[in-house]
Amino acid sequence: MHPRILLVEDTPDIALWLGTALRQGGMAVEFATDGHEADRCLQAGHGFDAVLLDLQLPGQDGLSVLQALRARGDTVPVLILTARASVPDRVLGLNMGADDYLPKPFDLSELEARLQVLLRRQGRTKTSALRWGPLEMKPDTSEVQLHGQPLALTQREAAALRVLLASPQRTVSKEQLHAEVFADESAGLDAVEVLIYRLRKKLESAALVPGPSAGVAITTFRGMGYMLTQAVKPSQAPLP
Repeated sequence: MHPRILLVEDTPDIALWLGTALRQGGMAVEFATDGHEADRCLQAGHGFDAVLLDLQLPGQDGLSVLQALRARGDTVPVLILTARASVPDRVLGLNMGADDYLPKPFDLSELEARLQVLLRRQGRTKTSALRWGPLEMKPDTSEVQLHGQPLALTQREAAALRVLLASPQRTVSKEQLHAEVFADESAGLDAVEVLIYRLRKKLESAALVPGPSAGVAITTFRGMGYMLTQAVKPSQAPLP
């Protein structure tokens, strides 16, 4: 399973650049664009393996996010990224619980190296499969099985499913799916809807197996995004 990284950055160009690079390096990246959103993402049970945290954020600054995180007893590694390069700022961030500090501008290779060090130090490099109910994805090959049977997916369908599996019981926005699956391609947000439609149909078809086991569905939550849910078998469906 790829390490899950929360990237907290309010500058779209920087977020896209970093997110694309980290995904190409085998990491699953989720985004927060302000301090309040970051704090919500980092509540108990968030499941992130590391946090890249900008300090100058709208709504709630990065140090406040870090302070609240450590006050909850959360030890997830935090790498601060900021234009505040003075020694007092660095010392303050480290004293408040940051694991490392990288001033902007920085070299991408240095960021990746420091992040890998934090992941290894915390033993957060994962190799287990992604699972949700009867659905399983192998970490290295992206091979997918439903009820123990192979499920044939295109590369993009598998990429979208990986994002959904990495955020169980949480909605994934259309924008996040677009950023992680289509990256720098010119496809618009409508492409996400088409992709989810195809993936949903394949999951529904594969779920039509004998026995009581429930399948897996992709549920749309209007204005919020998509989430994996338990599918209701025809025999279980309520009468009209």
